[in-house]
Amino acid sequence: MNTAFSKLAHDLAFRPLAWRFGTKVATFSVFLISGVVHEAVISLPARGGYGLPTIYFVLQAIGVLVERSSLGRRIGLGCGSLGWLFVLTFVAGPVFWLFHPPFVFNVILPMLHAIGPK
Repeated sequence: MNTAFSKLAHDLAFRPLAWRFGTKVATFSVFLISGVVHEAVISLPARGGYGLPTIYFVLQAIGVLVERSSLGRRIGLGCGSLGWLFVLTFVAGPVFWLFHPPFVFNVILPMLHAIGPK
């Protein structure tokens, strides 16, 4: 977790949105904002994969809202084996949307090649 971004997002987006629209809308909005920020630092430099990081963060928002819902609490999505399976489904499964092939091939691999052994 990026503490600096979290604090900034909480102070500038979550609190004002929660006050006006409620915590569910604020939570979803902050994840959406995070997706757009990740587009700027992942998809733009890669010149591809547009929309995938935002979709990844929207999925994260849905996961958080489901986990914290009354149904999610009742069936135990926040703990135990079912909780871990839920996390893996929402975080690890779609991680390729965050670190999509254009980012890997156009940014990560060239960077590793540039800093690699000479």
